[in-house]
Order: sequence, then structure tokens, then C-alpha cells
Amino acid sequence: MDNFDIPMTRESILRMLARYGETYPEESATVERFSQFVSDNEDCFQRSLAEGHVTGSAWVVDATGQKVLLTHHRKLNRWLQMGGHADGDPDILAVALREVEEESGLEEVAPLGTEIFDIDIHLIPARGSEPDHYHYDIRFAVMNMGSEDYTVSEESHDLSWIAISEVPEFTKEESMLRMARKWVAQT
Repeated sequence: MDNFDIPMTRESILRMLARYGETYPEESATVERFSQFVSDNEDCFQRSLAEGHVTGSAWVVDATGQKVLLTHHRKLNRWLQMGGHADGDPDILAVALREVEEESGLEEVAPLGTEIFDIDIHLIPARGSEPDHYHYDIRFAVMNMGSEDYTVSEESHDLSWIAISEVPEFTKEESMLRMARKWVAQT
């Protein structure tokens, strides 16, 4: 059941992860690891948690559902979905939507429900004084409802609307390919 007015908490995230695990039993090991991390760490939304933290991302599709907006991430030098740190905010959907606006300038995006679209746990390499750590990434599907004109932020080399069928030409990242497969299967 989608309800945009219920605030997210660690407990609601754990319930969402449980439902996600029921939908995608083939991802049970990742769901279990993710759930354990959230359960064990009250400060799981804080960037200061050295071992890792929960992040929020968005699979942004155009109004036709045929294209996805990807960012060529400046620090990681890869084509990825937009997203970022929660910085203490447990409302990961709000985090994902905020990141879309910050990274692309798109202001008219709408969530396609409040259930998790995808999850991923990935290692972020050490950089400067920051040690390597994990991002426990929760991803939501959102649709752009306005202009497709975007602004490239300082966090990106570039942004591009890419046909879903062409995602494998831009990235070999399994999590990106998995989201493309999930999107095609849903539409």
C-alpha cells in the first residue's frame, strides 16, 4: 500500500525491505545483509558511520517510460542513477527526490509508488581522508512529469536521457542492468 504521508523510520525501512525480499527472493542474501545493517545501527542514515550508511537513489524515467536519466558520476567515473547521502534523514524517498533535483535540476518528478524499486550494497573506494565504506542504497522509481531539460551539476561529468534498451551500452554495472531488466519487466 502506498501512502506518501507516513514518515519513514528504521522500522518502516525494515518492513519495506521485508516486502522487497518477498517480491525478489533471488536477492534474499542482499536483503538479509541490508536488513541486518539497518537493525544493528541506529545511526545507519548518518554519513559519519564509518563502516557505511543508507543512501537514497532514483531510477528516473521520462513520461513515456522509455528512457532513463543517468549521470556520468564525477568521482566514480561511471554512468549511474542519481542519488546520495541521507545525512540523518530516514525518509529515503525524500532523499532520493532531493538528490534528483540537486543533481539534474529536474523539479517535476513524481514517485511511482513508495515501495522499493531496487537495493544495492556497494563499496565506495577510499578517497582523501575518507576510508572505503559501503553504501546501502535504496532505489525508487520516479517519473519526470515536466521538461526533460536538465542541468549538469558539479557532481557529474554529464547527464543523458538513455533508452532503457541502450543502458548496457553505457554501463556493465550489474545493479544498473538489473534495474533496466526490472523496469522492462514491469512495463
